[in-house]
Amino acid sequence: MPSRSADDDPRLGDISEGTVLRAILARTAPAAHTLIGPGDDAAVLAAPSGSVVATTDTLVHGPDFRLAWSSGYDLGWKAAAVNLADIAAMGARPTGLLVALAVPRDMRLSFVEQLSDGFRAACEALAPGCSVIGGDLTVSDVLTIAVTALGDLDGRTAVTRAGARPGDVVALAGELGLAAHGLAVLFGRFRDGDTPVPVEAAKLAAGERAAVSAQLRPSPPIGLGPVAAHAGATAMMDVSDGLTLDAGRMAAASDVTIDLHRGALGENPERALAGGEDHALLATFPSDVLPPGFRVIGIVRERAADGVLCDGEPVDAAGWDPYRDWDAAAG
Repeated sequence: MPSRSADDDPRLGDISEGTVLRAILARTAPAAHTLIGPGDDAAVLAAPSGSVVATTDTLVHGPDFRLAWSSGYDLGWKAAAVNLADIAAMGARPTGLLVALAVPRDMRLSFVEQLSDGFRAACEALAPGCSVIGGDLTVSDVLTIAVTALGDLDGRTAVTRAGARPGDVVALAGELGLAAHGLAVLFGRFRDGDTPVPVEAAKLAAGERAAVSAQLRPSPPIGLGPVAAHAGATAMMDVSDGLTLDAGRMAAASDVTIDLHRGALGENPERALAGGEDHALLATFPSDVLPPGFRVIGIVRERAADGVLCDGEPVDAAGWDPYRDWDAAAG
């Protein structure tokens, strides 16, 4: 659907809620398992396996994103992707998204339309058959995007963080450290109040462009979540806050120690260990199992004093903590 012209792009405060909702719904594709979609008091979604996997995540302007460098399309894509990754990390297939938007009155209608386009495009690319099936719209001084994602296990048992066993291999699907590099580039090039610049139009080197794209439009390997579950993954989670921090959470839940191999973490192991927001899938498997798309990056050991090691040595639990790191994000 074509973008609005500057002369036909009202501020949300100058039009009705119904007009905004109609613009959003016009850009929403039906989900494969939707029995009743947007437009009623609630959606109805089929649950073929008899159980529903659910997760929620909130993106708030300031600590979670900046309009100085994020377009509406970027935000729609990212808000979808981070929630789809949580569903995949349970070994499930995403089936629907519920989106609640709190939007400032002076936001343009085109921004909300671009947001909807980003949601649709991310679902089509990362989780075909999944789509926005409903949500809520309200006004706020701070742009806030809250998403609830739903998924189906297709008859499988959910894969949790708590099943890793000594002797399992630790494996990863996706990239580590690239999104953190992108965030560093963005903070170095843009400031709040700047006019947003599309990634494709920004003057960036090739490596910087890939990193910025990974930060603004992450592409987690959603389809590999069910693949890992079918192959026999003993534990799994998405890496959203940094490998060391998230591996520590898996180790604590499983009562084991995870020993990572520095040589398997790419050209910049420190960034891979501490950087977040790549939304790669971290999983453990029996030593004789490694499904396509995963690579070994460590081994599970008996519980020791430290939950996470790197080549047998303790490492700091570096990563993103919104309470600890709020000042840095808001500064």
